[in-house]
Amino acid sequence: MENMFRLIDHDQEAATNRCIWVNGPVIVGAGPSGLATAACLREQNVPFVVLERADCIASLWQKRTYDRLKLHLPKQFCQLPKMPFPESFPEYPTKRQFIDYLESYASRFGISPKFNECVQTARFDETSGLWRVKTVSGAESTRTEVEYICRWLVVATGENAERVMPEIEGLSEFTGEVIHACDYKSGEKFAGKKVLVVGCGNSGMEVSLDLANHLAKPSMVVRSSVHVMPREIMGKSTFELAMKMLKWFPLWLVDKILLVLCWFVLGNIERYGLKRPEMGPMELKSAKGKTPVLDIGALEKIRSGNIDVVPGVKRFNGNRVELVNGEQLDVDSVVLATGYRSNVPYWLQESEFFAKNGFPKTAIGNSGWKGRTGLYAVGFTRRGLSGASMDAVNIAQDIGSVWKLETKQPTKRSTGSLRRCISQQF
Repeated sequence: MENMFRLIDHDQEAATNRCIWVNGPVIVGAGPSGLATAACLREQNVPFVVLERADCIASLWQKRTYDRLKLHLPKQFCQLPKMPFPESFPEYPTKRQFIDYLESYASRFGISPKFNECVQTARFDETSGLWRVKTVSGAESTRTEVEYICRWLVVATGENAERVMPEIEGLSEFTGEVIHACDYKSGEKFAGKKVLVVGCGNSGMEVSLDLANHLAKPSMVVRSSVHVMPREIMGKSTFELAMKMLKWFPLWLVDKILLVLCWFVLGNIERYGLKRPEMGPMELKSAKGKTPVLDIGALEKIRSGNIDVVPGVKRFNGNRVELVNGEQLDVDSVVLATGYRSNVPYWLQESEFFAKNGFPKTAIGNSGWKGRTGLYAVGFTRRGLSGASMDAVNIAQDIGSVWKLETKQPTKRSTGSLRRCISQQF
């Protein structure tokens, strides 16, 4: 193994070659999870290569989020390892501030992803004991295919890699505009229009609020039960309050306390068509990974009638929509706040660690970051940025311990090292 870990000079033309050996792990994804893992590996003096299909870091935040977005949790729960947010940032940083933070983070730790490299397949070669990661980059006329060979593979594409497009009868024939929430930027262009927002999670609630603030007429589809909680209770973050109580009380008791506090602050929300699940908010998050909605003003718009809550959609017919209760609405536009899903099943050829839904089979809770044969997952435990940071620290320590043992000596160099494969036969 000693020759395998021998560090070599970076070949500037290696990216155009078909086969590249990577000293250290390949990290797929340059979002917060991938950046956090890279930074922690840098601290362990382990070289790495980060592959990113987009042309920038954190493409979800930069290209697929609405303008008014802010972090839903206080910044101390969203910072990545080794670097806190600037003190000048507000408690809930804006989208632009978070992107600036991530760019500074990448710069500080010398993280330079290989952009526009879309992973097509990744499989473990049982014969060589190595991972083979195939990517394509460039336009059709300049299409480049590269295969990266590595011992460790870190999946950092996250929970929200691909939009979920629902199958609703007649939607494809709807005569108005239909967009996914990832393409929604502002409600300004919808002023005066009747907009159907399909989905009542944090995105659906906030899009509906933004539409109402821009004098549109949103109707929000609520098909199932949902926990709506105030973002703050008595000036304190609801999430922070819950975390503190969990240190002293069992989960079921924390849920009961939270629901009582929510009732005092928000009142009975079921009168507005928002039915709460039987399972408490923290238990539901722990058991199924379903995040409560943190209200930042949408509920007041619902009370005032500026946001209409409607049941599920049965079918579309022209510019009309029929609801499951038989009611029909005239609609100008539709925003699908129907969430995202993992894209791991489309490219990772492995079924022992990852399930068919693209999540590790033990993804919920404190496990789910380490598989067999050098495979790791970061940001899939449904615990937000703080969970991804914990995964990143664990992964870097795990790989770092092996790296230091097998290289026999520490090294200050941690730039991802590439070279042309001497042989195609692995």
